[in-house]
Amino acid sequence: MARSRSNVLAVLLVALLAAAATLLGAVFATVFFAVTVAYLLIPLHGRVERLGLPAWWASATTATLASLAAVVPLGVALYVAGDRVGDLVDAIENAPETFPVTVAGYTHVFDVGDATDVVVSYLATVAVDVASALPELALKLTLFGVLVFGLLLAHEDAERALIATIPESYHDVARALADRARATLYAIYVLQAVTAIATTAIAVPVFLALGVPYTVTLAVAAGVLQFVPIVGPSLVVAGVALYRVSVGDTTGALVVLLVAGVLVAWLPDVLVRPRLSRQTADLPGSLYFVGFTGGLLTVGPVGVIAGPLVVALLVEAASLLAAEHRDSTQSLLPDDWEAREE
Repeated sequence: MARSRSNVLAVLLVALLAAAATLLGAVFATVFFAVTVAYLLIPLHGRVERLGLPAWWASATTATLASLAAVVPLGVALYVAGDRVGDLVDAIENAPETFPVTVAGYTHVFDVGDATDVVVSYLATVAVDVASALPELALKLTLFGVLVFGLLLAHEDAERALIATIPESYHDVARALADRARATLYAIYVLQAVTAIATTAIAVPVFLALGVPYTVTLAVAAGVLQFVPIVGPSLVVAGVALYRVSVGDTTGALVVLLVAGVLVAWLPDVLVRPRLSRQTADLPGSLYFVGFTGGLLTVGPVGVIAGPLVVALLVEAASLLAAEHRDSTQSLLPDDWEAREE
């Protein structure tokens, strides 16, 4: 009877979660990010609590730190973008309508007038959209902080309630999936964020030395692009190189590709990732890229986190299934295969 009652309550919980996701769709992304961040912050919350702070104050302190970690970079990015968007539009409008490219003695003239008009129009539209979305963004950031605080304060009760709905024989499966989820979220949030900071810090002096315009803006863009798998900061480096080619500085373009490609696009991964990768999920880059791209195209920005997380849990479930049947699975090769090889 007790197990039947637990099953009914579990089904009711799932149904209410589905209804909440449908009715609260406008803030679903904010809720999802808050849940994943709170789940990742539970160890930090425990450390703060062990300092002697009551549970309420420990949750408030941890939530405040998480909110600042989200608000400060976003505020800096918006400030830099707002400060530079006018200059960028002026530079694009003043760019030549055509530019010649000479390769092996042959010159081809590219007409970029129409493309310039499209880019200027797009930048103006984005600036208006961002300005109009600032009140909504502030409300969502407030909701994010409140949710993280509430989840941290009640995470033990929520964990006990969730475990109670799972049969005891599957507790090891739940723990394995939880460990994989935490490792994946650590890789997405912490490792990527530290790598992004390192990329920005390295890019500023490198771009200054190379005479790249809008140094800080492009350095911040290179750091943000660390969250885009595989290509990442290479997009900024390639864009600067193309700009150098467009003004006839082919040598400068090659220098940018070589120097910035190594120091900005490659070096931060080498410096940061090996030192932080021990606590991350062992997820191949190709699968991470599939999750990132598929999630982004399917559900929007929330898919940047949800996509790789789902792929990682899928890999973990497949590993558990393989381990479950490893001893009972028979080889597809003949029994005397090794003897035949010898």
